[in-house]
Amino acid sequence: MLSDGEFTQLNALQLDALREIGNVGAGNAATALSQLINKKINMSVPKVSVAPIGDVPDLVGGPETLVAGVFLRVFGQAPSSILFLLPHDSAFALVDTLMHRTTDRTDYEITEMEESALKEIGNILSGAYLNALAHFTQITLLPSIPSLAIDMAGAILSIILIQLGQVGDYALVIETEFSANTENDDVRGHFFLIPDPGSLSIILEAIGVKENG
Repeated sequence: MLSDGEFTQLNALQLDALREIGNVGAGNAATALSQLINKKINMSVPKVSVAPIGDVPDLVGGPETLVAGVFLRVFGQAPSSILFLLPHDSAFALVDTLMHRTTDRTDYEITEMEESALKEIGNILSGAYLNALAHFTQITLLPSIPSLAIDMAGAILSIILIQLGQVGDYALVIETEFSANTENDDVRGHFFLIPDPGSLSIILEAIGVKENG
């Protein structure tokens, strides 16, 4: 079994398996979002990696970058957490697309309805990836109700780590690009699966990709 310290040394076969799960999840999410907004959504997964938890803010532009973050806990045989981070402007552009509005707003004060819409987007994306992961691994994975924060990336991560207490040292990172054929065409979000200690080993073994792959 892989130890937590070896997660950054995953071989090509292991990363390919995780990338395939990401691609299936992205396809499922694109279909679900397209149905939700009645507009074609294109999604792709350009990069899958494993990164130290402390590097998460740097992957989205730095600790002081303003982002929208959707957070869920995952229960089941491989307990984990999910954090989906979107650039602030992109998050509101997505909400405007979802609500069939123009995207030339100057006021970014979030309303209750917009908060609900962002949570729903995070819920759809998280559910799509979890369903793909569950299909490949045959592991039971049950998501919690999502929570939303709009703040600097470093602040969001700090709050989450305090809430979680004991977590693993590494996160599985699925970089996701999606577009809705609007003026704000290209949006890049980051989907982080933060396994509890031991959970990533369970996932990799369930995929059937051993360390010596």
